[in-house]
Amino acid sequence: MNDAVFQTIQALVDKNPVMLFMKGDKQFPQCGFSARVVQILSHIGVEFETENVLENPAIRQGIKDFSQWPTIPQLYVKGEFIGGCDIVTDMYQSGELESLLVEKGLLKNAE
Repeated sequence: MNDAVFQTIQALVDKNPVMLFMKGDKQFPQCGFSARVVQILSHIGVEFETENVLENPAIRQGIKDFSQWPTIPQLYVKGEFIGGCDIVTDMYQSGELESLLVEKGLLKNAE
């Protein structure tokens, strides 16, 4: 991955407290796994931004190199790589995702 791609990805992760690299965007996900993560984040009620990797092949490959994770979607919270669809789904079902977002100050505690 070249420096420009790395810097672009790093800037997106740094600028957006909840950043999802996905196929499509939150209004029009273009794969089932990306749609699932959008659905989870929307249901929780956290604000998030997306980057459509289908629009930029360098970002599509670069995000995999950046995280050393082979699949998309990829979720970042406050600069930390959380995981892909399976991990996000498991964290959501266990309540761990909401707890993380509350802990990071991105979501009010629902209790």
